Amino acid sequence: MLYPALITEALATVRYPGSGKNLVELGMVEDDIRIAGDNVSFTLIFDKATDPFKASLLKSAEAAIHRAAPEAVVEIKTATRQAAPKVEKAPALPGVKNIIAVSSGKGGVGKSTVAANMAVALAAEGYRVGLLDADIFGPSVPKMFGLENEELYMHEVEGRNLIIPAEKYGVKVLSIGFLIDPASAAVWRGAMASNALKQLIEQADWGELDYFLIDMPPGTSDIHLTLVQTLGITGAVVVTTPQQVALADARKGIAMFRYDKINVPVLGLVDNMAWFTPEKHPDERYFLFGPEGAVDALAAEYGVPVLARIPLVAAVGEHSDNGSPIALENTASALAFVHLAHELIDAVDRRNNELPPTSKVEMR
Repeated sequence: MLYPALITEALATVRYPGSGKNLVELGMVEDDIRIAGDNVSFTLIFDKATDPFKASLLKSAEAAIHRAAPEAVVEIKTATRQAAPKVEKAPALPGVKNIIAVSSGKGGVGKSTVAANMAVALAAEGYRVGLLDADIFGPSVPKMFGLENEELYMHEVEGRNLIIPAEKYGVKVLSIGFLIDPASAAVWRGAMASNALKQLIEQADWGELDYFLIDMPPGTSDIHLTLVQTLGITGAVVVTTPQQVALADARKGIAMFRYDKINVPVLGLVDNMAWFTPEKHPDERYFLFGPEGAVDALAAEYGVPVLARIPLVAAVGEHSDNGSPIALENTASALAFVHLAHELIDAVDRRNNELPPTSKVEMR
């Protein structure tokens, strides 16, 4: 007498070549076994219609059933397993219009100062702005915004618990510096730092933003790869001084963004500490770090604009140390950052009109 369990037990003796598992274990026996007298029919499911072992497995399955029930008349149908539909992952920051990487080839060129003042200047123009301090090993944005003792809280948004960014001067701010002791060094391996950074991006309630600025670590590192693999970055602003050492490293930064697998548009350069001007003699200029026009030559070499030239003025550093970026003031130094914000807006508009949106990098 034929019964379904007899058929299943027989098929469990047939192994798929090279796998060490039988047809039942692999889920290849469809739940459609039909028995009518001596007639038995069922379906075997294959991952591919062109499975190279299909013919031999059909013969082996029939033979296994005949060993268990010699009188059986066997009909085996085949089907191809339906692949699960690919679910497109929602973008990490669906409410953000433009994501700007503020980068530098080397440390000490004022990248964080530029990022902080640019964010404040954009917010003062009425734009919705976020600033992420992605410099895992040297976070300085909390101090520049007077948020060193800030405590972070979470709230629920559509069933998810999300970090609430701090907000000051109209800018939403998050930094790894909020999560570690300011007096301690962040001794993290690359993977730990990358995971912490992804958490600040994907598990925070950034909301609707016109500009999301990322103060990136200097140089090129795992953190940079994490960012381009997590976000589709609209464009990069490269900060440098006119010093030859800084310009050489700025070249490496530009090359990284232009690498064909990353392909992030470079919106322009910022010539920071372009000259020294004594506050009491605003018309005087002393070129301490390099000749006038050195950054222009690099910009011309790569066909990108110089977005702004920021003078070296003591008040810029003093305001940063006091937690009140100088872009909040009405001084010549503040106007340099306001000008930079305007140039960034224009550069982003040109980029968005001429190029398709940047996709996050898929690296295998």
